[in-house]
Amino acid sequence: MQTANVNLPITVTVRHEAVTDSLRDYAQKKIEGLHLDYPRIIEAKAILDVQKNRHIAEIILFCANHITIEAHTEGKDMYAAIDETMDKIARRMRKQKTRLLKKNRPHRNESIRHLDERFFKEEVLDHPAESERDPEPFIVMPENYRLKTMYKEDAVMELELSDRPFVLYKSARRGCLTIIYRRKDGEYGAIDIKE
Repeated sequence: MQTANVNLPITVTVRHEAVTDSLRDYAQKKIEGLHLDYPRIIEAKAILDVQKNRHIAEIILFCANHITIEAHTEGKDMYAAIDETMDKIARRMRKQKTRLLKKNRPHRNESIRHLDERFFKEEVLDHPAESERDPEPFIVMPENYRLKTMYKEDAVMELELSDRPFVLYKSARRGCLTIIYRRKDGEYGAIDIKE
């Protein structure tokens, strides 16, 4: 998972005022500092407008999957307006992530709740002879798995976006190894591995 935007094209436009390097750098650093997990940002535009005593900051993010996130804020100071707008953008990005999680989560009423019980006689069951040895287990498909340090929410997101049955990660909060897995009822389970 990428935690910072790399080579993100950012356009900063200032209206009705001369643009200063410090203001341009501040807006660019704020946009580059957005925590990136979903949606992935392709391009960003910041429009900073000054009208009499009003400072208006508008930020538009063009993201993957044709998602556009925009917000604007009006304030007395341009730096404060940029900060408030970035807070709104971060909330809207989290909302997009939550929508994705809800969309991909299996619904409770679509899952199987009850199976009929069946009873079989002992003769029907296939029992190996006592003299036979148990077959040796073998690895069907070996995989390499890189251990990442992340938060629980990021692990759930990675589990949702992949077809793996579990995600093993090092918890960024507690520092222990944790396994997140999908339970049969559609919810998630977590197992902490303590040394």
